[in-house]
Amino acid sequence: MRNSRAIYSQLLLLICLSLLSISNAFADVNLPRLLNDGAILQRDKPLTIWGWAAEGEKVTVSFAGKEKSTQAVDGKWQVTFPARKAGGPYELVVTGEKNQLKRNNILLGDLWVASGQSNMELPLRRVRHQYPGLIETTQQPNIREFNVPVAYEFKGPLSDYTQGAWKTATPENLEGFSAVGFFFAQKLLAENKVPVGIITIPVGGSPAEAWVSESVLQQYPEYFKKLQPFKDDAHVQATIAKDKANSDKWYGDLGAADLGLKNNWSQENLDTSEWKTLQVPGFLKEQGIDFTNGAFWVRKTIELTQAQVAKKAVLWLGCIVDGDQVFVNGQAVGQTGYQYPPRIYAVPAGLLKAGKNSIAIRVTSYSANAGFVKDKRYALMLGESKFGAAYSGDEEVSLRGEWQYKIAATAGSMQPGTTLHYLPSSLFNAKLAPALQLKIKGVIWYQGESNVSRAAEYQQLMTDLINDWRKQFQQKDLPFVYAQLANFLPAVSQPGESGWAELREAQRKTLAVKNTAMAVAIDAGEWNDIHPLDKQTVGERLALGALKVAYGKKSLLASGPSLKKVKAESGKVELTFADVGKGLETRGGELKHIAIAGADKKFVWAKAEVKGSKIVVWADAVAEPKWVRYAWADNPAGANLYNSAGLPASPFEASVLD
Repeated sequence: MRNSRAIYSQLLLLICLSLLSISNAFADVNLPRLLNDGAILQRDKPLTIWGWAAEGEKVTVSFAGKEKSTQAVDGKWQVTFPARKAGGPYELVVTGEKNQLKRNNILLGDLWVASGQSNMELPLRRVRHQYPGLIETTQQPNIREFNVPVAYEFKGPLSDYTQGAWKTATPENLEGFSAVGFFFAQKLLAENKVPVGIITIPVGGSPAEAWVSESVLQQYPEYFKKLQPFKDDAHVQATIAKDKANSDKWYGDLGAADLGLKNNWSQENLDTSEWKTLQVPGFLKEQGIDFTNGAFWVRKTIELTQAQVAKKAVLWLGCIVDGDQVFVNGQAVGQTGYQYPPRIYAVPAGLLKAGKNSIAIRVTSYSANAGFVKDKRYALMLGESKFGAAYSGDEEVSLRGEWQYKIAATAGSMQPGTTLHYLPSSLFNAKLAPALQLKIKGVIWYQGESNVSRAAEYQQLMTDLINDWRKQFQQKDLPFVYAQLANFLPAVSQPGESGWAELREAQRKTLAVKNTAMAVAIDAGEWNDIHPLDKQTVGERLALGALKVAYGKKSLLASGPSLKKVKAESGKVELTFADVGKGLETRGGELKHIAIAGADKKFVWAKAEVKGSKIVVWADAVAEPKWVRYAWADNPAGANLYNSAGLPASPFEASVLD
């Protein structure tokens, strides 16, 4: 029986191969998605055009007045044209034996790959309220983005993307652009007057190990081992099915038990006389409410005038942990499934009425810290700005303060699932590999949040990643410009340990890799949001780094002060900095967030004296300082060391012996 099955399997394989061969014999000539209408290709470098065709098929390629011919080998073909200066638009024509392809409006300029996790991925629509009118008024046809949706692959590099198209930076497209990528490109275009293309491939939450090739994983046995089972399609499908079943069961059981759903707690008029009260914003646990996971409902009644209800209305509900469904006067107006996105929900015209109006929110919690994130806007915004109702109006009805609440159902912990696109090499194979035949100007990278718990290995991992990408692109000194993690989480008053600071230190030390630059962002974050809104500062600082390492502007002051030398003398520590411009500056008084320690590494705040490019620090409690730290915290709020260009110094830790 086993032999019969083996023979049958072999016959089936042969039939499939034969069909594939027949299919190839009649295949049309094809191009990768990246070589499509509106593409921006790299100037001043040999230009490779490639694709697929039937075995042995003659392919002729015409571009910018030049023509080359070749034959397909193993179903693939490619030609290379000499380097050309920036310009266009050009037409690309590829002619096979059975069909012809034309690609229009192609420009030669500078091509960058933007990668990392959610802070690079975050689109302009998420920050539109931070930059009123930007989306509606921008007309930058020489900035273009090819945005690659989430994908994963475990068996090896993919040859092409399954989705994606080139789009110009104009109002109809800008909502989907990476915010950091757009501000980066905008500054480069202003400086260089050359078209800028961004291949945007980041994935929210992705760890660095997902972005290296399997050959690099050989140096990381734990990651290499983790990848192997997922090369089996059956294992992948079983994992997907198991995770879906667990998720469906958790949400299904919760829905079935939810008293609010059973008794329609979303309705406009509901007797809530027995409901208790809580403060919004705030978390349930800190208000002494015994609730971990499950569902609870909150309600609030507001009174509006006839004049107010005649205006356009938008609900701002900060951020909610974890999911929400929102109802106004009994009608659903919006919902979000996880904690990070800002809750901004338009209220349909005619729904509000003069007099009393009810707002009901069903909150689902699976992370054991249910509540409403502080220091966010909780309000009903009325009216319309000059850029439309999507922006804040001219009148604000506060929704802060006392709300009524009732617990509808409790639930156990949700079973952890496997996020397939976080697995080692999965994103390298699916999201980077199809671009590797292009020549590019460089890479911008914003990632690290998902590796904070493993900061000790991050410097080596990032060094290996950079070298891997350079090898794969066959560009030995490919510029690699990255953002250091922004400030995040509550500030603390005393020196202490910090996982985020350790990760930032690993990022700082990665500057030892040639032709890299780092954009410091500890003054561009938000304590209560892992996705800070200020993406312009980060994008433009990345552009400064790019101008220096990729465009040869060596004299440009492109980064904040960087620590170069540490020495101790007579109970004090002298720090010497480079990249200071006209000198170091402390914004808002004396230097803050500077700490020293003896050999025991028990840090205390230090006093400091700034002298040009040097700082002398000391503390009466530390007679023989051996260590010094600056801005060493998850959120070093108030860190104030800058250079004369207004760029902040990186956090650092250094020993006197360094």
